[in-house]
Amino acid sequence: MTTPDTPRLLVVDDEAAALKNLSHLFRKEGYDVVARQSGQAALKELREKEFDVVLTDLRMKGVDGLAVLRQTRELQPDVEVIVITGHATLDSAVGAMKEGAFHYVAKPYRLDEVRQVVRSALDVVRLKRENRDLRRRIEGYQGPVNIITQDLGMRRLLDTARQVAPTDCNILVTGESGTGKELMARYVHMHSARAGQAFVAVNCGALQEELLANELFGHEKGAFTGADRQKRGLIEMADGGTLFLDEIAEMTPAMQVKLLRVIQERELLRVGGTEALKVDVRFLAATNRDLQENVASGRFRADLYFRLNVVNLALPPLRDRRDDVPLLAFYFLKKFALAMGNPLGFENSVTEGIVSGLHRQIPGSAAVAPSLVDLIQTDAAISPGNSGGALVGPDGRIIGINVARPQRVVRSPAYGTAHGFAVTLDGVLLGTMCAYAIDDDGNGHVALGCG
Repeated sequence: MTTPDTPRLLVVDDEAAALKNLSHLFRKEGYDVVARQSGQAALKELREKEFDVVLTDLRMKGVDGLAVLRQTRELQPDVEVIVITGHATLDSAVGAMKEGAFHYVAKPYRLDEVRQVVRSALDVVRLKRENRDLRRRIEGYQGPVNIITQDLGMRRLLDTARQVAPTDCNILVTGESGTGKELMARYVHMHSARAGQAFVAVNCGALQEELLANELFGHEKGAFTGADRQKRGLIEMADGGTLFLDEIAEMTPAMQVKLLRVIQERELLRVGGTEALKVDVRFLAATNRDLQENVASGRFRADLYFRLNVVNLALPPLRDRRDDVPLLAFYFLKKFALAMGNPLGFENSVTEGIVSGLHRQIPGSAAVAPSLVDLIQTDAAISPGNSGGALVGPDGRIIGINVARPQRVVRSPAYGTAHGFAVTLDGVLLGTMCAYAIDDDGNGHVALGCG
């Protein structure tokens, strides 16, 4: 009995005996098999029904196997095609592979060989569809900017951001480090009337006052030693668009005065310049500090604070968005696997079940999620054979096996032990939990779960 999830195969061969044998073989395997004795009949099926894998003989009268292959690639691009022939030559094999065949099998073949090739082709088809569904899923959450959430509070915050984005008012984005403040700023920009113009970001805490002034305002030729040409500043470069000022609380009082004038007067002076330049810029700022406290203590100007904080978007940390943990881990796992050319070979439901373990001890921000995934996914495959003893959880239960040669470890006391998943670079799932810990000697360990 077939179900909607039963793999569907189209088998094409002009030899009745071969067609019957293959069809019988794969029906016994539990597949939904459609058998056709000509290329023309196969093309009719491809136009009317959806398939997962096509097995076609190469040499057939009329519409041959290569024609079936080409039409399959055009009509159903996700479908993998396996070419089978009793007239195997190097040229015919190369030709089929160039046309996009998944595999080339020569007659007489072993049944186990054909079974394995079909299973591999089905795995590839499934991964293609998973990746496409993942992209659609992520696009449904994020739009054109990578804000991935299914948390109700975050979705309300995104609604607010979309509402204020077209108003052109200045916005202050607040939240702990790693909560995605720059992503939120880009989200606002992309939903504003300035979306087609520049989005320019600068970290105010990364530069000394003189360098920050030069970066923001630019300079005239001869303004200082080494200024052999005029330079436009970031505010000028953001003209017509958006300037994002990250870590605004780190800006010195002198720089705060200069920025306030630009916001108020909509004009600036380059370093060493005498002529004011008009600019049309929307200012978005971000901080992980309490700016009201900084204002009260005199470390931040009250007038600048009120100019920037027309609307406040306060981002919650990931520990307060537990429903987002599986979604983020799933996204980063797929992203890094695809970037490395190694799609992961297990079902979405299994993946989500594995990464849901991150609910327990994820330490704070969304920035941690890619680090945990990167910790597991990069450098070299984890091997269960390289064990260095058991890792015991807080409750005394053995939760994993220490790896003698751990992967690239993020050394931070905040991590403690984090449960998740472990995979090799070729996508083999090694354990349903992964743990990271620092032992008494300061050595980092990655552990594979034992259940």
